Amino acid sequence: MDQSALLMSAKVQFVEAKLRLVHIPLDKYDSYIPTILKLLFPPTNVQNNEDPDHAYVSNSWANKHAFLNLSVTPLECSIVCDTGLAQSLFEPAFRQAPSRSSDDHYPCSISSEDFVVISVEGAGMEAGQRVLELTSPLALAGISLFFISTYFSDYILVPAKAKGQVVCALEDRGFTFEKSSKTYVNPSAHHRQPSSGSSHSGPSTPPPHNVTELQARTFALLERNSIIPRVDHDIRLVQCAGRNANPETIQADELALQHGLTKSLLHQPHFLSLTLTQDEAASLLLEQRLMANWDMSGGDSVLLGAKDESLIPITLDLGQLSLDASGIVCGVAGRLVDGPGVLQPIDMNYLSTARAGTVMVNEIDLLHAMEALRLGADGAIQP
Repeated sequence: MDQSALLMSAKVQFVEAKLRLVHIPLDKYDSYIPTILKLLFPPTNVQNNEDPDHAYVSNSWANKHAFLNLSVTPLECSIVCDTGLAQSLFEPAFRQAPSRSSDDHYPCSISSEDFVVISVEGAGMEAGQRVLELTSPLALAGISLFFISTYFSDYILVPAKAKGQVVCALEDRGFTFEKSSKTYVNPSAHHRQPSSGSSHSGPSTPPPHNVTELQARTFALLERNSIIPRVDHDIRLVQCAGRNANPETIQADELALQHGLTKSLLHQPHFLSLTLTQDEAASLLLEQRLMANWDMSGGDSVLLGAKDESLIPITLDLGQLSLDASGIVCGVAGRLVDGPGVLQPIDMNYLSTARAGTVMVNEIDLLHAMEALRLGADGAIQP
């Protein structure tokens, strides 16, 4: 089975949630830790007629959200959460904060429009190729997106108003959406009109014809806005997940996971990304040095994953671009998979946050990745 066929066999479905993006500048992070912890650890209600063990699992703090991502990076604190929670928790907190100063280039903010998220499970192919295959149909249709690679699955965040167009674009590429729930959207109800543009406020220029043209446009956009890839060589990241499969230790594991997460967040990590869903254990992308926060007695750890296999983050500060800028993820992935001068595809993961994009590669691939990303639209190496 070839790479594309493997991806087409993946389970693709919309998560039933309306989401907002929340941006918190790092210099204000400490002020909003109580709000962040309230978001992560809501009260747990156990029905009296439920089996205690089953109730505890089904009511785990890690499965309270249809989808949630909290990311603290060298550039920002970014949160993707339920629209109602963004409005009830963060809007009041932002209103109560001191007035914005003239130095606030990017103040605390909540996106004005809703997003929906697509989960992709079981894609058995290299991560970089997977990112490219998943995002290229949407990018070529002019649809803006955010991409989040996790320990278990990939997630694609798209504007809610573009949901019908997203389904058409992916089904045209050969993807099949799960039809077992109302999250499936029948593409016959969303006919595209080639002559009249997209169903959402897409780009002012026509979408590119192919991935090569999209790469050129992406790097021309980055070059015009003086956006260059940056590496913090002191950060080593590990992709891992919370352990919760053993009924005999699940309560202790849950407490250890919460303790490690709280301890890490209270000291403002340089890099930590947490993804929570209703169906999977907590997924984490974090600095290797933070892993000791999850150690239990006897040297055991509550985290699953290859703890010795670290990734290096390459950051693109996209704060100058609008949220509806399209093609960035696909353009970057395409450059690393089959761009100019790339003799062998560079394996990568990707994390989108409110105002940045982070590419993660193995240390052995870092030099080649930086060379590929520093090539401008005209093929010249940028500073």
